[in-house]
Amino acid sequence: MTVATQSLEQLCINSIRFLAIDAVEKAKSGHPGLPMGAAPMAFVLWDRFMRFNPKNPQWFNRDRFVLSAGHGCMLQYALLHLTGYDSVTLDDVKSFRQWGARTPGHPENFETAGVEVTTGPLGQGIANGVGLAMAEAHLAARFNKPDSTLVDHYTYVILGDGCNMEGVSGEACSLAGHLGLGKLIALYDDNHISIDGSTDIAFTEDVGMRFEAYGWHVQHVEDGNTDLAAIDNAIAAAKAVTDRPSLIKVTTTIGYGSPNKQNTAGVHGAALGTSEVEATRKELGWDYEPFVVPEDALAHFRKAVERGASYEAEWQETLAAYRTKYPAEAAEFERMLSGKLPEGWVDSLPTYTPDDAAIATRKNSQATLNALAPALPELVGGSADLTHSNLTELKVSGDFQKGQYQNRNMRFGVREHGMGAICNGISLHNSGLIPYCATFLVFADYMRAAIRLSALSQAQVIYVMTHDSIGLGEDGPTHQPVETIASLRVIPNLIVMRPADGNEVSGAYKVAVEKQDGPTLIAFSRQNLPNLVGSSIDSVAKGAYILSDSDGTPDLILIGTGSEVHLCVEAAKKLQAEGKKVRVVSMPSWEMFDIQDASYKESVLPKAVTKRLAVEAGSTFGWCRYVGSEGDVIGIDTFGASAPGEVCLQAFGFTVDNVLAKAMALLA
Repeated sequence: MTVATQSLEQLCINSIRFLAIDAVEKAKSGHPGLPMGAAPMAFVLWDRFMRFNPKNPQWFNRDRFVLSAGHGCMLQYALLHLTGYDSVTLDDVKSFRQWGARTPGHPENFETAGVEVTTGPLGQGIANGVGLAMAEAHLAARFNKPDSTLVDHYTYVILGDGCNMEGVSGEACSLAGHLGLGKLIALYDDNHISIDGSTDIAFTEDVGMRFEAYGWHVQHVEDGNTDLAAIDNAIAAAKAVTDRPSLIKVTTTIGYGSPNKQNTAGVHGAALGTSEVEATRKELGWDYEPFVVPEDALAHFRKAVERGASYEAEWQETLAAYRTKYPAEAAEFERMLSGKLPEGWVDSLPTYTPDDAAIATRKNSQATLNALAPALPELVGGSADLTHSNLTELKVSGDFQKGQYQNRNMRFGVREHGMGAICNGISLHNSGLIPYCATFLVFADYMRAAIRLSALSQAQVIYVMTHDSIGLGEDGPTHQPVETIASLRVIPNLIVMRPADGNEVSGAYKVAVEKQDGPTLIAFSRQNLPNLVGSSIDSVAKGAYILSDSDGTPDLILIGTGSEVHLCVEAAKKLQAEGKKVRVVSMPSWEMFDIQDASYKESVLPKAVTKRLAVEAGSTFGWCRYVGSEGDVIGIDTFGASAPGEVCLQAFGFTVDNVLAKAMALLA
């Protein structure tokens, strides 16, 4: 077939294919196989079904598109360029995978307008899609009225075999089926090839039956290479099913059109090579030079600009009418979209005095969440089946369930990995929702990929982590996080906090709610902790502050974090009684302290005071940056033990007497 005999639709599909082929070839790096095989389904979806505005990528009521198989990102970049997004010019396509280009090696939401979520680690994207669909369902249930549909959009996902192999997809899709998310439609690029070769070497399950068991509506398009009508009909049928998410299994040929490499692992993750590119051009009748798009195809794609403007204008009319009929709801809706927090929300944060009873900071967290919930209607979230241990239930609301999407308590089940990825999707829906999710701190390891992607994607997720040390006691070493906090502190753009008492808990939540460009992880104790003299909500934002002090330059600085700060306070009193000048510094967050200016840091930890002792019931790794070569650390660099919490803490040296002894040794 020559160009002259190709239909307009074939020209459009091949335009997608060859932009991908040419970009990967120029970069000598990338994954051309998926774009070549998935181009027909992507064309039908973007051309006939998706509602978006290329000139306003952040238009609220757009359909969301997620390329979960993010290695095939040239598919998405080609679509963004062809449909008229200013974020992906032809020069960007030519600069695929190069320094400074808006076409990185996997889709990055913070790099390229039109990319909703960062994908790359397989399975994360479909899990993000579940979060996007949950956000849409929640907002629709809260704001739509019988005579006014303000929130009404779909989440479309293209995922591959690798996504279906990764466990996170199963966690998220199981929950999506339970919730009946009818506006989530996933197209499964069933091409039977992964990096190691044919998927039948490791992956022979019936994916469709698995998704049916999850509660999804499942269809199969047997010829995804050429049968555009079947793809069209399947998407239309999926949209007609409103009480279940839909999976459309689309069987394709990876690298379609490449005479010698299609249907092989060789086309999955490497450029075709000069000779094979020419052979593919011949095979598909493509007589254009690299990066040239036929005028007829480009003109057809660019109709999306006019359609998009019309879609948004129509919605703006709906919003204007909604403002008139429902001014209070409209004001709240638009405030949330703007990212502006409600007036006076900070006043709802609980405050404490030393006269208040000692309680576990997880209970302070419970009180804070429930104080914030009425003041912050955008706060939604829940726990991975540990609600009564994490204490995360919002008393002002019921459970987010099928048919009850207006509620704010989300039951994630025992699905930590999926929970984190879903919350990323909720946050990146960009509708002002602030999701939180909870588990025991040690199980942060189960969701580390999602936490890392929260930080990379600049997603505002609040990670509520309880049972934060060996102080949790009898459950033993499997549940006692000793290295977890240290390992989390190395993730860029993640704020890690260990509050010492009730005021610091309120301060930690204040930081988390105000940080809109990334996640915050707050670790809470199981054991009771006293409310401290000098603790401060506002000082938490400094990362570290002087909790108590002596007159003049101190002889020794005791630095505590979380549940160990009160040990430093008591030890300091005894040292001061013996005439020692001792400063106690509470350091709830390394990251927040590190971004303070030099003068503030010097005021808290003056360089002249080299006798420093840090106390934390966790790994000593990294504390040298604050205690220096002449200081010391009381920590734990082994696994814990199964015993009552107080016994564990005493056995491992987290006592006032041990702090006192170590301090005296330093001073000596």
